[in-house]
This record gives sequence, C-alpha cells and structure tokens, in this order.
Amino acid sequence: MKLKRLSMALAAGALAAGTFAAAQAQDKQTIVTVVKVTGISWFNRMEEGVKEFGKDNPNITVYQTGPGRADAAQQLKIIDDLIAKKVSAIAVVPYDPPTLEPALKKAMDRGIKVVTHEADNEKNTMVDVEAFDNSAYGAALNDRLATCMHSEGKWATLVGSLGSRSQVQWANGGIDNAKKKYPKMQLVETNLETNNDGERAYEVAKETLRKHPDLKGFQGSSSLDVIGIGRAVEEAGLQGKICVYGTGLPTEAGKYLESGAINGIAFWDPKLAGMAMNKIAKLLLDGKTVENGANLGLPGYEKVTVSKGPGKGIIVRGQGWVSVDKSNYKQYNF
Repeated sequence: MKLKRLSMALAAGALAAGTFAAAQAQDKQTIVTVVKVTGISWFNRMEEGVKEFGKDNPNITVYQTGPGRADAAQQLKIIDDLIAKKVSAIAVVPYDPPTLEPALKKAMDRGIKVVTHEADNEKNTMVDVEAFDNSAYGAALNDRLATCMHSEGKWATLVGSLGSRSQVQWANGGIDNAKKKYPKMQLVETNLETNNDGERAYEVAKETLRKHPDLKGFQGSSSLDVIGIGRAVEEAGLQGKICVYGTGLPTEAGKYLESGAINGIAFWDPKLAGMAMNKIAKLLLDGKTVENGANLGLPGYEKVTVSKGPGKGIIVRGQGWVSVDKSNYKQYNF
C-alpha cells in the first residue's frame, strides 16, 4: 500500500513538473527578425547582431528568417506564419512596406509587438528604427559624388526596389541635393530598379553606359548596386572616368575600391541595427517604450531622436552612418 502511494505521489510530481515546464515554455518570449532576403552579406551581418542579442538574453528565443529571394509576397507569407505561431514580437525589414500593412495590423491586434527598420512610412508598427535621417544620408553621398564629378555632367540613380522606402529616400535625397547645389549635374536616369540583385545591377549599369556613353556618375542605393556598377565600370575600363558612390559593405566593395571602379561607399552596421530592433522589441515586451534622447547602448544609437510615425507608432533615429573610400575601408571587417 505504501509502495502504491509512493508511486502515485511520484506520478503526480512528474505531472506537475511537466505542467510547470510546459507553462515555462509557453511563457518564454520569442522575438523573430524577418529580413528582405536571406543569404546576402548585409543580412548575414544583421544576423550576427540578432545572435549576439540572443546570447545576452538567454531567457528569450531569438532568430532571423526571410525569403530566399527579394519578394514581397514571400516575406508576407513568413509574417503570416509567425502570427499563426503566436510569437511574442516581430522585427521586420520590409521589402515593400505597404504590402505588409494588413499582416502587421493583424499581428498587433493579436498582441504581438511589431518593430520595423528602413520603413518610416509603415503605419502598422509600434516603432520604426532608422539608423539616421535618410534624406541627409542621400545628400551626403551626393556631395561626395559631386566632388568627384567636379559638379557637372550626366549621372544616374539606382535603387533595389521602388517599394523600398529608405532606398528611394536616399536616392531622392541625392537628387534634391544636386538640384539645389549642383545645377550643372544632369540626371539622365532616375531610380532604376535592380531588385536587390548584384547581377541585375550589373545589367542595368551596362545598359545605362550604353545609352549614355558620356555618363559621369552613378549613385546606388541597394548594397548590391555599387557591386554591379563597379563590375560594369571595370569591365568597360572606365575607372577614373566615371564616379561611383552608394550604399555598400567594405568586404564586398573592397576589390572595386582598390581598382577605382567604385570611388566610395557609405553604410551603417547591419549588426547594430539588428541589435537595436531586438532591444526595442524587448522594451515593448516589458511594457516600456523609447524616449527622445535615449541611449540604446549601441554605437550610433547613444542619443536617439524620437518622432511620431505615420500611424500610432513612433520613429526612432540614430546617427549611425559611416563613409569610407579606398584609404580607410579596411578598418571595417564586414
């Protein structure tokens, strides 16, 4: 009889422990970062930041995912799947912000915290994180391009997608800057789409050079634009005759910076952006928000500015861009 009671007690204890463990698993927070496309260097670097945040917060499940190619419909499906899984928070870099509006609204309606990046036009987000003021960033790239072009000649702008809000803002920031400051610069091709694909950027650049043999400059937006442009310039032997500036990563652009096919790049560290998104998602899960002037504890985000977004959320901007050329790009190992 005693043995039977002991067995029953042990079984009850095991059941209670299992129930407790299940409850713990259910209560464990999950933050998922969804990027525009997986497998490219920019978002591989962002994933390093996501993983580092995970190491610093072992009680939270964090991971990064995204479509295998830059496609708004595929990214939307991933978001829908995460909503069905009832994750705690979604941190997303939208390929096409308007496409995600219904899904992100559904996520928030179900209590999921939503943070976006490179999408200051997203209405259904709680916080959009920007590394800097996008128009100012584009203008700064354009100033460098103008110096190289001696403030005159034909030039063109490329973007990964016309739906990619930040990339269009960078390009338009450059265009507006040139209109105001460099009247002898003639924009002959405006915001040609490259689908965030280096091969496509190469084809677009080649066609632009064919169409405008006297072209003097390119300003790219996607991190792969300058790679494709640089390849086309190098192939045509036009180093030193055409100026190329745009967003890029030092490790990818390095060989073209060395050959002179790319004159300079600018960037912000995707790793830090990934960490910033996840930090803010955790703040939201803790019932907190980001205040103007807050220090996120990350380089470039030590004193953020906060403004109202287009919806009910806020936009958080850092001061995180870096400009490099052949002389100093090796200081950055990504």
